Amino acid sequence: MTKTYEEIKQRLRGSITPVITPFKADFSIDYDKQSELIEYQLNNGTHAISVTGTSGEPSSLTIEERVKVMDNAKKTINGRVPFAPGTGSTNHDETMYLTRKAQEIGADAAMVIVPYYNKPNQQALYKHFKTVADSVDIPIIVYNIPGRTALNMEVETLAKLNEDCPNIVGVKESNKDFEHVNRVMLRCGRDFLLYSGIELLCYPMLTIGGAGSISATANVEPAKVAEMHDAWTMGDVKRAQDLHFELMKLNDVLFKDTNPAPVKTALGMMGKIEPVLRLPMDLPSKSLQNEIRETLVEYGKLLQPT
Repeated sequence: MTKTYEEIKQRLRGSITPVITPFKADFSIDYDKQSELIEYQLNNGTHAISVTGTSGEPSSLTIEERVKVMDNAKKTINGRVPFAPGTGSTNHDETMYLTRKAQEIGADAAMVIVPYYNKPNQQALYKHFKTVADSVDIPIIVYNIPGRTALNMEVETLAKLNEDCPNIVGVKESNKDFEHVNRVMLRCGRDFLLYSGIELLCYPMLTIGGAGSISATANVEPAKVAEMHDAWTMGDVKRAQDLHFELMKLNDVLFKDTNPAPVKTALGMMGKIEPVLRLPMDLPSKSLQNEIRETLVEYGKLLQPT
């Protein structure tokens, strides 16, 4: 490795945007649009980039497409900010392959989701993550999202992985149980990287020592999400609190249907992408689309309703 884990951990902080995967009208991946979305993020203060996480519809992509999306993102970023793609799958061998590919293309870290659908026990979870971590030299961020995996990585399992695997450096907690995330910090140590994947907990997690957030909302409003982290880091608590509440209505509307359908709808209205998802995902109802449009107007992302 060219950097130690500690050096990389210092850089993997702030707003890490999980960039969506843009599709064309024929459902093929629009790599040019992907690059434009990444530039939009970097021009608005985003601190790091992820792709092929939940917002990137990884279960709708082939393995080859996931590698190409990662590779295109890495080339677009070109070292300007850290890059931590999602490499997890419900299939162990696919997770191993994708995580190794992330290292091969030069990713700074890999985000590995708790396997969905299978519902392994905690011992099996430990074996899965340890085997993946042992197969690479790059840092691993565990992605715990029980609302979509139907499984929670328990604090003791995560702590044992942190103890046994030097490159398991943090966790994205898309977990509404704030007691759980407090216990993660207590058990894993204050230098363990804790990221919020729950939009309304992005600010509260900073107050207990969190490293930042990996928030789908940052696809739409990257500047304010990044500024909230910057304000907190600079000691401007009031500004960070103000931004937390300013973002709340947008956060709410973007999660009234399954992510990333509302986010893609919003980006389509903003002229950033074609609002296309691959089945079995689809766009929200017309009534929710209208609500998203009205919210974007309120936030100054659209000049007027259409």
